Amino acid sequence: MQALFALVALLPAFVAAQSQVWGQCGGIGWNGPTTCVSGSVCTKQNCIPGTAPPASSSSTTSTTVPPTTTTAPPTSTGSPTTSPTSTATTTPPGPGTCPATPATVTYSNSKLPDPFGFIAGGRAATKADFACRQAEISTLFQRYELGTIPGKPQSVTASLSGNTLTINVSDQGKSISFTASISKPSGTGPFPAIIAYAAPSIPIPAGVATINFNNDDIAAQQDGSSRGKGKFFTLYGSGHSAGAMAAWAWGVSRIVDALELVQANSGIDVKRLGVTGCSRNGKGAFIAGAFEPRIALTIPQESGSGGSACWRLSDAMRTQGKDVQTASEIVGENVWFSTNFNQFSTSVPKLSVDHHELAALVAPRGLFVIENTSMEWLGNEATNGCMRAGQKVYQALGKPDAMGFSQVGNHNHCQFPSSQQADLNAFIGKFLLNQSTNTNIMKTDGSFTFNEAQWIDWTTPTLS
Repeated sequence: MQALFALVALLPAFVAAQSQVWGQCGGIGWNGPTTCVSGSVCTKQNCIPGTAPPASSSSTTSTTVPPTTTTAPPTSTGSPTTSPTSTATTTPPGPGTCPATPATVTYSNSKLPDPFGFIAGGRAATKADFACRQAEISTLFQRYELGTIPGKPQSVTASLSGNTLTINVSDQGKSISFTASISKPSGTGPFPAIIAYAAPSIPIPAGVATINFNNDDIAAQQDGSSRGKGKFFTLYGSGHSAGAMAAWAWGVSRIVDALELVQANSGIDVKRLGVTGCSRNGKGAFIAGAFEPRIALTIPQESGSGGSACWRLSDAMRTQGKDVQTASEIVGENVWFSTNFNQFSTSVPKLSVDHHELAALVAPRGLFVIENTSMEWLGNEATNGCMRAGQKVYQALGKPDAMGFSQVGNHNHCQFPSSQQADLNAFIGKFLLNQSTNTNIMKTDGSFTFNEAQWIDWTTPTLS
């Protein structure tokens, strides 16, 4: 954890008497300020916008608007923990036509894994082939890094009371309930909406609603003692393989289920949904976008190691003497990943996936990655190379401008700089507001050079 505290030196706001919005305000070993500036509140370890902690699902809801309740038909009666969820975003071939993923994978490659190459051999040559490969990547992430993300539960019901969306979930004889708050623009809609982990740290443009998701309610992330705590684990058991981020992705999917159920009265367009979060919540937002195909635009902000940075590239930064968060550090810091990941924390080349393949799971849907060149701890150089590798999947699918990367430094962590506003507006405009905008954006103000020959030993096909 010593390296974690070196991050403080990069964040001038931390030395003030009060932490700025999104600054740290607590946590094990934290000796800095424990209060937040006006307009924000200390929740867990960070200052988030607001005047009170996010409401838990036990909060009472407004009764000024009669609630609308509908029930989703059950889609599966089997155990939700036995089979990873496929997230192929192109039309997959018929049953039995995808190559089987071996039950046990033996892998070793210090370079970035081939996003087009099947574990058992062969490469995707068509978009249908790549849908199979996406399903395999999904399986590998869940098996070795994230833990299983259960499919749709037996029952999901939803009610909308005022601005509070209540989601009730039942599966295998257990039930939970949680809420999300909706903030809409004036007018009748239906509006596109961005699901924000905790609260948005990016400026949401006019005409777009915000849905605040209290992800800590679903799976706690205080420290190592948080494993198995939260409503997801109430439903599926504290011994479930999912790390916190897999549980949060499941929660985002349930919010989308609920929005589909109440869409006649919600004023939200369920075909135009985005997801965002910053730092640890940026990691979670990236994973939610990768595993929920109904998300049209994924906007991870400063997610760094465990998000938009590749494990292999972060390890390389560390060998160069840079103070960067790596897999070996992150598994001891918090419970974001499955314990299955621990075996790879000091042997990353044996991991059969890396985070350029998170982008491969989002493709060809909208993806805009926001990063900070000042944040060496979060893997600023590793994010740059990783996302340039991930963008090759969009090129292969003929959608190169559906993924963007914007990296700007000289600002505090999770403080959105105005110089990135036009880039953000372009992606929200295209994917949520149905505007014609230029999203051909891959840029950094850092002096990073991604050596493709060092990290990539595969070619980029043109998928037909």
